[in-house]
Amino acid sequence: MLLAVVLSCVLVALPSRTAGAAQSAGGLTGAAQLVHAYDAIFDARFDQVPAILAQACPPAPREACQLVDVLSLWWQIQIDPASTSRDAAFESKADAAIDATEAWTERAPTSAEAWFYLGGAYGARVQWHVLRGRQIQAARDGKRIKVALEHALERDPELQDAYFGIGLYHYYAAVAPPAAKLLRWLLLLPGGSRETGLEEMQRARTRGQLLRGEADYQLQILYRWYEQQPERAIELLEGLHRRYPHNPHFPEVIAQTEEAQIHDPVASLRSYERLLTLASTGPIFNPSRTAAMAHLGAARQLDDLFETDAAIPHLRAVIDATPASPPAAVTDAQRQLTRAQTRLLTPAYRLSLEGWRSLERGDLTEAARALTRALTLRPDDPVTIYRYARLLFAQKQDDAALVALASIHRRQPSTPPTIYLLACVDAARVKEQQGDVRTAIELYRSAMTVSGGDQRVKQDAQLQLARLASLAR
Repeated sequence: MLLAVVLSCVLVALPSRTAGAAQSAGGLTGAAQLVHAYDAIFDARFDQVPAILAQACPPAPREACQLVDVLSLWWQIQIDPASTSRDAAFESKADAAIDATEAWTERAPTSAEAWFYLGGAYGARVQWHVLRGRQIQAARDGKRIKVALEHALERDPELQDAYFGIGLYHYYAAVAPPAAKLLRWLLLLPGGSRETGLEEMQRARTRGQLLRGEADYQLQILYRWYEQQPERAIELLEGLHRRYPHNPHFPEVIAQTEEAQIHDPVASLRSYERLLTLASTGPIFNPSRTAAMAHLGAARQLDDLFETDAAIPHLRAVIDATPASPPAAVTDAQRQLTRAQTRLLTPAYRLSLEGWRSLERGDLTEAARALTRALTLRPDDPVTIYRYARLLFAQKQDDAALVALASIHRRQPSTPPTIYLLACVDAARVKEQQGDVRTAIELYRSAMTVSGGDQRVKQDAQLQLARLASLAR
């Protein structure tokens, strides 16, 4: 990642943080009124924001409401980032907010509140610069944010939300790659500390009265991309979804995290299906886009799970709906559909899937016919071998099924994680039933080494391993 992006991201959190801070710091005027607008933004109730702001300013400063209005538009962009239809309005409003808050600092240079909102105004624009690949502009604005927040803290050290922004700077400045650190040096920005940054962010999160929503959102980014703790990120996102159920962004990011960071297509599929339910049954922002993203995501997971036939209805739903957003939804669906249809035309793949569907229906005769033919065409395919082993279990041929699963274990490097994990757990259960506890333990341990796969299966394997280990003592 280029430093401009890192620096901007550093201060990407600062901007939004600003809005949260504005509501929680004791020295900020009209914070109680602004919180209602802030919550409406996070809950994607954007149509309610103008009326709320009309009641909030006064008593809150007009520059504060001007900034919150910018943040409302930014969140609409963030939910639908591929669309540029709101960009011109956002840039105009962000520039106007910066001009207004800069004028405020000139009128009242000792006001912590004025400097705080100036940092927020630059911060909102930074995030947009990052999104649109304007790295140099983002880095320049990032430097201005840091300076503004430092001025705010000099004038009011108790402005807790500003500490979150400074903490983000310290964190990102420390974890930035060499290229980013070079640009930081060129901009004469000091280095950072990952530990200090996290401490400052947690301090602001716990002490800020109204910061938690924005803090949780920014922290989940750190946990996903830098701390290698995607499960913790999901916990934060689930909390955000519970508090702000009308915003589709949080469940969508959960599904994306399970897909890209945890590599669990089963969990990701469940999350995309939940997103689809929200789009069809619940009041949620931009339901047509939400449905399109859910269909496309579900189709990807089903294809990754070798259930391509079930992916096709999702793709056709997007093509038939022709949603305006995201702009490339139909093109993406058509591309995935072509790939899916091509895959299903491959005899071995098609027969394997036909055999699996027959097994699910309980038709063992048809399952045996299709899976046997699939193995004749591709005898080394671990997916078909696993399905055939499940057929053998259904036929009460446990020993033959174990032999088939053992061949999957020998092919671990070329076996999809989801399949390898299931093969280990299925074999372990049968081995325990046969009295071979030692081999069952070894198989459960092998399951725990899998990177990715169905995390629920892995958690169950961990429980079974602990149980057997206690019995073996």
